Amino acid sequence: MLYRLSPALLILITFILASCQSTMTPAQLKQAITSTLAQSEGQYAVAFKDLGPGTALEVNGDTSFHAASTMKTPILIEVYKQAAAGKLSLSDSILVKNEFHSIVDSSTYSLNPEDDSEKDLYTRIGTKRTLYELVYDMIIMSSNLATNIVIEYVDAKKVTQTMRDLGARDIQVLRGVEDSKAYQKKLNNTSTAHDLMVIFDKIATGQAVDSAADQAMINILLDQKFNEIIPAKLPKDVKVAHKTGNITGVQHDSGIVFLPDGRKYVLVILSKGIKDEKAAIENMARVSEMIYQYVISQ
Repeated sequence: MLYRLSPALLILITFILASCQSTMTPAQLKQAITSTLAQSEGQYAVAFKDLGPGTALEVNGDTSFHAASTMKTPILIEVYKQAAAGKLSLSDSILVKNEFHSIVDSSTYSLNPEDDSEKDLYTRIGTKRTLYELVYDMIIMSSNLATNIVIEYVDAKKVTQTMRDLGARDIQVLRGVEDSKAYQKKLNNTSTAHDLMVIFDKIATGQAVDSAADQAMINILLDQKFNEIIPAKLPKDVKVAHKTGNITGVQHDSGIVFLPDGRKYVLVILSKGIKDEKAAIENMARVSEMIYQYVISQ
């Protein structure tokens, strides 16, 4: 009887055979990544950098994507930058509110708790929380309400300028979340895989703010609660400090992978126009596994 292997299985077998050889090249890895992502409809981008030997590769690295919640990492960096400069303190007490202003015409809008991944903060409206607590919720639970409060506190324009200072030339942080008037005018937060790789590289190497601030940011990112993509198929002793993002047709993950032996690498996987979310997430997680296997085989 003749058995026909699925395209996905053929790709995996080919990759495993190649990775068992010491001669596997970044070009072979890139081809395996491209073939895997092609198994699910959509447009994808990948940026990878091994922070030891400096090996790097990109697939559509300069393609622009709606940033979704990956824009919360630039906000995190800006908070710690301003704290290091003495402009604010992470212990600052901030009023929890649900009224924000559109960047289009300054009209007010509010967030719907049902559309947010973190809902407890809505029960605390009218009370105060520390800036650190808001930042923590913004990252680990991707709280949109916390994000809007924090971005108003530090100023979106300053976030974008800090990205330019770090060498991220295309990240645009224009506004908070759910500004529907801005969305209708296509005034969206955007990023590329390359730029997210740049800023996570800076965090990983203590150059985003300073070594202490960057380690504090890593500690927060390590507590991420959404782990369906980069960490999903990795061994439990591999730690990932990362930030995800998703809206309709979009799934992203970006962060730093820490191996037990002390090695680390940056990985960003972005998508848009996806039709089958489950298949896209599965293939993106498989790409993360491929890159892990490549790194440990070197």
